[in-house]
Amino acid sequence: MATGEKKRGQILVISGPAGSGKGTTVAEILRLYPEEFVLSVSCTTRAPRDGEIDGVHYRFITAEEFDRRIEEDNFLEYARYCNDNNYGTPRDFVEKELNRGKNVILEIDVKGGMQVKAKMPGTVLIMVAPPDLPTLEKRLRGRGTESEEEILKRLARGRQELEQMDLYDYVVTLPEGDVTSPAVRIREIMRAESCRVVKNADFRARFYGEKAE
Repeated sequence: MATGEKKRGQILVISGPAGSGKGTTVAEILRLYPEEFVLSVSCTTRAPRDGEIDGVHYRFITAEEFDRRIEEDNFLEYARYCNDNNYGTPRDFVEKELNRGKNVILEIDVKGGMQVKAKMPGTVLIMVAPPDLPTLEKRLRGRGTESEEEILKRLARGRQELEQMDLYDYVVTLPEGDVTSPAVRIREIMRAESCRVVKNADFRARFYGEKAE
């Protein structure tokens, strides 16, 4: 890396069950550190909802373009659903932001996180978890927007997702009434990750020359 050149950013996957606080945590990271982090804008084939802006909330594309992007390996991860509302993380957007020195946040589920890790081994995987399951249930019920059946389904899915925690690199808990501490902790994790030897080939090359990989 030439002197003064900005270091390439890192991909950060943040997962967690509904009610874990992952969305709140992501929003706080972006609020506190806008110069360091950016949120990936996913592509989707569904129609925009009221208030949604193309390129801000999602990149709204046709089914044909979605298929083309798959063929061109332009998604780091994607998911198809039976209602044809498909979603994918565009590689071109992520690469552009990484090259600008930004850490790119992907707020996706565990399955998507594993897809990204397989394609981009340097990806950092963080699970945002509630302090315990009773707290998760309290948060879901506190919304007051879902039926009892839906709450039970979300709790079951939440347990399944938390059971896959061992697939992740780190776990961060969002305590009640404190949205800042988890965001600060995640920033510290990313700063430590950027110092890993394997992520500093340019530095190693100063000592090993052409032998550095």
